[in-house]
Amino acid sequence: MKTLRLFFVAAILMVGFAGVQAQDPVPYLTLDKMPNIIKCLPAPPDTASEMFQHDKNRFFWGKEQRLDPERAAMARRDAIWGYDHFINIFSEPFGMHISKEETPEMWELLTRGIVTVTQIRKAPKKFYQRQRPFMYFHEHLLTDGVEESDADLSKDGSYPSGHTATAWAAALILSELNPASADALFARAYKYSESRVIVGAHWQSDIEAGRLVAAIGYSQLHNSPEFCEQMARAKAEFNRLSGTALATDDNSGFVRITDVVPDAILEIRYYSTYNFVGERIDGYLAPVAMLTREAATALKAVSDDLKAQGYRLKIFDAYRPQSGVDHFMRWAQDLNATEMKQYFYPELNKDVLIPDYIARKSGHTRGSTVDLTLFDMRTEREVDMGGTFDWFGVESHPDFGGNPDTGKYTGGKSPAGRTITKKQFNNRLILRRAMMKHGFKPLDTEWWHFTLKNEPYPNTYFTFPVK
Repeated sequence: MKTLRLFFVAAILMVGFAGVQAQDPVPYLTLDKMPNIIKCLPAPPDTASEMFQHDKNRFFWGKEQRLDPERAAMARRDAIWGYDHFINIFSEPFGMHISKEETPEMWELLTRGIVTVTQIRKAPKKFYQRQRPFMYFHEHLLTDGVEESDADLSKDGSYPSGHTATAWAAALILSELNPASADALFARAYKYSESRVIVGAHWQSDIEAGRLVAAIGYSQLHNSPEFCEQMARAKAEFNRLSGTALATDDNSGFVRITDVVPDAILEIRYYSTYNFVGERIDGYLAPVAMLTREAATALKAVSDDLKAQGYRLKIFDAYRPQSGVDHFMRWAQDLNATEMKQYFYPELNKDVLIPDYIARKSGHTRGSTVDLTLFDMRTEREVDMGGTFDWFGVESHPDFGGNPDTGKYTGGKSPAGRTITKKQFNNRLILRRAMMKHGFKPLDTEWWHFTLKNEPYPNTYFTFPVK
């Protein structure tokens, strides 16, 4: 499954990308060396035009999308601004976690490149002062009071979309850095820009203008020798960190989980046919689970903690060879292979699985990610978590039914009318809290999925089979 990663840093709120943060990087080119967007692009559509009617139709389309809790949640997350949060979003389709500490050359390339490109959207925003859709319809932003407010956005012009320009600038820069990730990057940028329509912050024509802003600004970036030199350094860093997967037979940094946690129960789904594909997955040659030594040691501490509470660990998946990830991708692209749909994704069309659930790179392949649940030693049964492993849907999110950080249960229903009880929600918290206590970080879309925070191979994707 796609290991969406990664919202682990506090976001810095910013409205419509209108303000400049004090810590913003220095652009590669000053504004006077960039095109004047007012002279490049047409004015926003007149309210009597057919184009504006299309804008209004898209606004109502966006309101329909809010009825899907999962898409609405993504739109809210996409409204948050802060470099850490934003770059985490695009690190996943890029295939490598980008951070100021771990990948300083790529971080500088991306942050300075974005600032250079997006500075040109300010002039038309101020010049046109276009009214935003939520104001036109006398409604509220989907994000009002959470990620951004009605009051703040009402002071900032709608045309063009700054969020969209930022997302497309990131996709353009990162796809130049790693061309193999281009399809996933632009797919995510497209959804990111659609989120602005869904929350009611922008018209569709604002979105389209934002994409043009990114294209125009990105073309100018290459007139900066400093940018070109930084791109070369970033490519060298990327190649150093990702260019060499370890040899197929080099599993020297790994152990079998049961050698470290002897009483762990194994149900290796991808060795069986009971999984979302419906057949044994490539690279799984034996029903065993493997992890890096560091992750297995941390998991032993989790196990000891939970045993004192009356539970054992049940493992569904751990290290996943790249051949297994490749198998998932081939299956996801075959839209006719739907044998297991009723068991794992009955409400979803298969064409949305990439990139929302399945990606070309998986944290499992780095060897320090594990999918697991609890086994009750008193009842000798698997603990009821209110949902099954590998269920594709909002019901699998840790925040389905409550706030996993505060432990507050709120209830609620999924689009299909499913609910989770307070007991089931609390059962998920028992596992989550034990994993986090001993050095694992959770995923915001799968209650069963955890990755060691200090994983020993953060940018290496292994190829040896599970055997």
